[in-house]
Amino acid sequence: MSDMRPDDETGRPGQPVSPPDENAGRPEEPVSRPGPETGGPGPETGGPGGDTGRPEAETARPEADPAAKIAELEDRWRRALADLDNFRKRAARDAERQRAGERARTSAEWLPVLDNLERALEHAEADPRVVIQGVRSVLDQAMEVINRLGFPRREDEGQLFDPTRHEAVSTDAASDAPDGTIVQVVRPGYGDGETQLRPAQVVVAKGRGNGPVP
Repeated sequence: MSDMRPDDETGRPGQPVSPPDENAGRPEEPVSRPGPETGGPGPETGGPGGDTGRPEAETARPEADPAAKIAELEDRWRRALADLDNFRKRAARDAERQRAGERARTSAEWLPVLDNLERALEHAEADPRVVIQGVRSVLDQAMEVINRLGFPRREDEGQLFDPTRHEAVSTDAASDAPDGTIVQVVRPGYGDGETQLRPAQVVVAKGRGNGPVP
């Protein structure tokens, strides 16, 4: 049991007194730390001499076999060629499907025109005026189809000759139109610019000397 200090002058009870420390007054002994002197492992860097404790075979790994490296590269090359060949085949199949789809859609646009032509032939023995009227209706329908496909028919008569849009099949020296003017369209052209389906075949005025000559 701890001794009690006597009451101080204020009359408060004294505090308990701890027993004296037996090691008090003795000099501190040095703490042994692992290291080169004690035989323990050194710092992470390997301590003196830089020894990491790893086998020499792991730190100095030999180079890969050149033959194995060449075989690996050849395998990668063959795989790349196979992937490229498969891609080309898929692209060709996709392009063919797209072309087939476009041909089918274009053909479907012309089916009503074919139906009306057959009906016109069925009434060929009727009144000629009825047949002519039916053919005109079919022609108008065909014009609508070609317009929807993006190749409208051009009206080139009276226009100046343009070698990128017209094909001159002859000239007319008796025409009163200025030189280079289209006086007749032999075969109409369809589309224009980059979407030109075909140029128009035309007859061009020539001989008055007051305009460009094709």
